[in-house]
Amino acid sequence: MSGVDFLEKMLNGVEIGWLPLGSITNYEQPTKYLVAAKNYSDEYKTPVLTAGKTFLLGYTDEEDGIYKASESPVIIFDDFTTANKWVDFDFKVKSSAMKMITSSDEQKTLLKYIYYWLNTLPSEFVDGDHKRQWIGSYTSKKVPIPCPDNPKKSLEIQAEIVRILDSFTELTAELTAELTARKKQYNYYRDKLLSFEEGDVEWKALGEVCDFKNGFAFKSNLFRESGLSIVRITNINGSVVDMADVKYFDPSDYKENTQNYMIESGDILIAMSGATTGKIGCFNSNRTAYLNQRVGKFIPKSNVLNNRYLYHFLLSKTDAIYDLAGGGAQPNLSSKALMERIRIPVPYASDSTKSTAEQKRIADILDKLDTLTNSITEGLPREIELRQKQYEYYRDLLLSFPKFLSLGGKYRAAPLYKFPSSGGVPEGRGGL
Repeated sequence: MSGVDFLEKMLNGVEIGWLPLGSITNYEQPTKYLVAAKNYSDEYKTPVLTAGKTFLLGYTDEEDGIYKASESPVIIFDDFTTANKWVDFDFKVKSSAMKMITSSDEQKTLLKYIYYWLNTLPSEFVDGDHKRQWIGSYTSKKVPIPCPDNPKKSLEIQAEIVRILDSFTELTAELTAELTARKKQYNYYRDKLLSFEEGDVEWKALGEVCDFKNGFAFKSNLFRESGLSIVRITNINGSVVDMADVKYFDPSDYKENTQNYMIESGDILIAMSGATTGKIGCFNSNRTAYLNQRVGKFIPKSNVLNNRYLYHFLLSKTDAIYDLAGGGAQPNLSSKALMERIRIPVPYASDSTKSTAEQKRIADILDKLDTLTNSITEGLPREIELRQKQYEYYRDLLLSFPKFLSLGGKYRAAPLYKFPSSGGVPEGRGGL
């Protein structure tokens, strides 16, 4: 019997109690566990946590005032943002702006069950709303507890729900670790293939082997909600051009020939200023789009430079390119400096046929690794996205407890509490 079948059988018609969160949990302020030192180092062993999204700030060598979560796991809850984390390792904390949540009675309510339920709640945090949430709002929220008058059966059901959700969490964590390893692998092979410590190779300035085009100064007061897409520096997202948030224009608003700034799928773009300065993106969309000012496009010279070879090379040089911009709060990159000072290795430069073939061979290898590492349609990021959706789907389903009010005045789980069959689940949501 699968975990779902087992759970479905146990849930069929059981009584559901809805208890205030504050009645089944205790909280503690982390005052005793605050870190004093600021010299964090990866060489130390005790993590320093914050309850916000950053979570891990670093490691400290302080030995006193450590919370032993390895012996007694805890939920840390950011009192202001409502972000929360499950922690089962020893730690210290940076800020007192959190609550440390435990179950008031593990013989009745599992803390991990409460943690998963907490994450089904929509965030009530409003930007600029600086108020504490735990006592003012969260302790009055109602938690669904199966079989509240039968602790043994209740714990069995809670434990099974936790086991199922843990399995999804572990799978996502394994995929994320695999993705990190793949990125390291890609970077290793990219740097190795492009190092050319030996052999027939010439290092040429970018300006010798490709041309460069700057974008057009589209006016922000003429941005439209529909029309032709404008790629701005904020769309350059480090290896890709993210078209999720774009502005539009109408060519009739300009007397200049904006067609000169059109880009095509496969074009390699670079952000020339702002927070994304030096980032490289490959435009992979089939929609018609145009370069905004401070976005540049590389145009490899025919029979000299392979476009994908150039792309992988530029990804390996983003730090050096950023240094050309001078850093600072508002870095600005000069196309002249970029094309004169960044040098690219051209194998077999005196034989264009042999050179382009070797560049293509290298680019093909890196493309395969790049697809597995970064593709949002084929690679691990896509798989992680699907597994995350699968986890969230089952988490919300398991903890929603569709219910009806029985004649006895008590809520019970609906007898037709059904999980989707393997043939009818949304994409990425089957296969427990």
